[in-house]
Amino acid sequence: MPSPQRNRQRVVITGAGCVSPVGADVAQTWRSMAEGRGGIGPITLFDATPFPVRIAAEAAEQGLAPLGEPWTNGGAVPRQTRFALAAAREAMESSGLADASSDPRRFGVFLGCGEIFPDVREMASRLLKSINGQGFDLSLFMRHALHGARLDSIPEEEPYTACLMVAAAAGAEGPVANYLTACTSSTQAVGNAAEVIRRGQADVMLAGGSHSMIHPLGVGGLCALGVLSGANDRMGRAMRPFDRQRDGFVVGEGGAVVLLEGLEHALARKADIWAEVRGYACTHDAYRITDTHYEARGYVQCLRAALDDAGLDAEAIGYINAHGTGTPLNDRLETLALKHVFGRHAWSIPISSTKSMVGHATTACGALELVATLMTLRENILPPTINYENPDPECDLDYIPNTAREQSPTHVMTSNLGFGGQNAALILSRFTG
Repeated sequence: MPSPQRNRQRVVITGAGCVSPVGADVAQTWRSMAEGRGGIGPITLFDATPFPVRIAAEAAEQGLAPLGEPWTNGGAVPRQTRFALAAAREAMESSGLADASSDPRRFGVFLGCGEIFPDVREMASRLLKSINGQGFDLSLFMRHALHGARLDSIPEEEPYTACLMVAAAAGAEGPVANYLTACTSSTQAVGNAAEVIRRGQADVMLAGGSHSMIHPLGVGGLCALGVLSGANDRMGRAMRPFDRQRDGFVVGEGGAVVLLEGLEHALARKADIWAEVRGYACTHDAYRITDTHYEARGYVQCLRAALDDAGLDAEAIGYINAHGTGTPLNDRLETLALKHVFGRHAWSIPISSTKSMVGHATTACGALELVATLMTLRENILPPTINYENPDPECDLDYIPNTAREQSPTHVMTSNLGFGGQNAALILSRFTG
């Protein structure tokens, strides 16, 4: 039996926002997911002709409104920062908090945002200038780099800048932090934001994440790791989680943010409560830098700890939004872990990978999947795993193949595994008072 919950503040979700490859906001994104429509196509953000992988899931441009706020320093705002700002703005508006009084000192922002890549054309130009008659001259390159650098742009290129800009835009003067733990980043950001409220250190937290690796350096690095699908000729069907013919993931991008509140704070302002954050856990494999442990020991421990934190038995979970990257190893080990944790019940739980539609948004994937999981409770629809055509005997659970399912779960789970052995899981529950 799970341990009883400690005496702590309950945490609820009262708003959400997102920008994804299948929608510029939560409503569009959810409608696309419920209909099983994917957002994978040719890369347009740079010339990918020389690359072995030329497909990606690019986010909806209409979600990126022009920015003129003074806190942008007048410089170009990176895509992931714009994703975060758009998602946070929608989360605030949908929560109604923008029109409600709240102590800014008890309002914080936790995001999971990744690296921001430099302009490769600028880099190439400086490299060319640094080649003398005898080859590359590092000191000459550094002089050109310093001479051409815009010092006021440096803060905008740091991973944590999106978090700072969201806090400035929202007027949040409480705890602010950015998490960079690979694919678990935004799940950890949301979980730890909930913990801050549980401890009584804040009343309101904006939490989620954003990222874009659709860049020559990002795509090039993932190609080198051998984790991307090379199915350029079948773009919409390239991302195939749990399918026997899966060959890797398609890189995606986007951002998602939820507004978390202490239950008392939400009730006091008569907020619309979307769901309750019931459980959270994160663990580490302590194994290899790029591989999940061969028995998924850290992931198993994480899921069990999340159930324990929620005070729920395994049989209570009615839906799981899986990490489901479509890589041969990940999907097999994730399936193995679910069987270890849920026992016979594992075959009864509907499971889907929404990455099949939006690709793998790296540090933002957990936040996008949290919004999808949240919407299952609000809309009583379980999104599908599209492109599931060839059953794999090692991946033999109920992955909601190809078509959404009407169902009304009470407790749902979303979880992620990341490079470096990170694991994180969240459990949401239907709010019943």
